Amino acid sequence: MALDDTDLAIVRELQTDGRLTYETLAQRVGLSRPAARMRAQRLQESGAVRVVAIVHPAVRSLSASAHLAIDTRGAAAPVAREIATLPQAPFVTLTSGRRAIMTELRTAGFGELERTIEHIRALPGVRTVDPLIATRHVKDPYLLAEEPTVALQDALDERILAALEEDGRLPFAELAGRVGLSPGATRSRTLRLLDGGVAKVVALVRPDVLGMGYLCGFSLRVAGEAAAVAERIAGLARVTFLSTCLGRAELVGTITAESFGAVRATLEEMRALPAVREVESWLHLELIKERYDLGPRTA
Repeated sequence: MALDDTDLAIVRELQTDGRLTYETLAQRVGLSRPAARMRAQRLQESGAVRVVAIVHPAVRSLSASAHLAIDTRGAAAPVAREIATLPQAPFVTLTSGRRAIMTELRTAGFGELERTIEHIRALPGVRTVDPLIATRHVKDPYLLAEEPTVALQDALDERILAALEEDGRLPFAELAGRVGLSPGATRSRTLRLLDGGVAKVVALVRPDVLGMGYLCGFSLRVAGEAAAVAERIAGLARVTFLSTCLGRAELVGTITAESFGAVRATLEEMRALPAVREVESWLHLELIKERYDLGPRTA
């Protein structure tokens, strides 16, 4: 789907606040309200953009995460699709490089993380699983940085979040019908959850739609403390995700770029840092799953 400058402006606004009213959206991008509504709906119907609520990991008890590099016996695609069925795996790709599959896990504690890794090791076709255990998410477009200032009150709050995880732009009247409250009460509860940092509503956009269709994963070995290096790496414009971790590397992340040349230039910037001892990189060849609206979780 080809996007013009106005479409891109709409996408940028929805990436910041997915529940902007059509009137406000129209004012910000210079369209009439009906035109802004039509364009926003067209973007969603095309599949290029999904507007959903991302719930804070603490609310879902997702306190542990890891990045797995996986090698297979035979074809990797069937194994990747099997891993993608796991609710603990929000991100799964087929990759170039030493390993055929990369996946991210987010779980309710390290016990569940260990069980999930062991489950993946036992899948037919899996030869090797090499985990990096995340210790801190330094840069993450889908992670709320601050701890929530409010808590869920009851099952109705959970139902509101579940509905918004499917469609973040549900009108309050329709949302009220789904959860069994009046529109006024639904609006009050929803705004409390969003303003209190329990969730944020954002537009999830395929990178290729924005002309940033080149995704490169990387891991770094560093000398000394990783924190200072992490801040430098996170400051690179094309680095869209970065975690500190334990395992074969101290940092793991993602570059999202407009060309192979831009990927190479970003990797060279990393190599030029005195504290960076080793850079390993891989291309994400096919995105099998990217879904961070994970729904209710139990330990």
